[in-house]
Amino acid sequence: MPSNVPKFDELISKCSRSAVHLEMRDSYAVDYEKGPFAEWKNGFRHDPADRASWWRPWLDLMQETVSRGVVVRRARIVSEPVSEYTRFLYDGTFTNVAAGEQVRWLPRRRACDIALPGNDFWLFDEQLVRWNHFTGEGASGGPEITDDPFAAKLCADAFEAVWSRAIPHDQYEIR
Repeated sequence: MPSNVPKFDELISKCSRSAVHLEMRDSYAVDYEKGPFAEWKNGFRHDPADRASWWRPWLDLMQETVSRGVVVRRARIVSEPVSEYTRFLYDGTFTNVAAGEQVRWLPRRRACDIALPGNDFWLFDEQLVRWNHFTGEGASGGPEITDDPFAAKLCADAFEAVWSRAIPHDQYEIR
């Protein structure tokens, strides 16, 4: 990771109004042999009633951010039928929602005429973009940050276009 890119926790702690995240890949770095995805493939599912078993530092961070009045929204553009990895994400998204994130899903076919940036991103207070770069295999290629007003507007417009068409998590049906 480039040393000039602040850590995510630092960026979101300075956020005062909104943090939006657009995800556009059908899978990310997946360890098929071990870890949460492998456990999920073997039948493990989080029990919504057993919050202590699935609450983790990310959810603490999101809950703290939302409690400061920051609106946190996540939109995922997905191919249908969805990938196995997208099913995995879907099954665990109730944890994001429990922490206060708003999450929506947009079938890729409904995004054809939306001008989208080339990479996933976080946009903080509609001014600061944190690009998430990935390798072809879905591993992190390292983040990049910009406060370029053109890039921020591109991301804000793209996110709002996706958000307006996307389906709220509690209404989206996996296909």
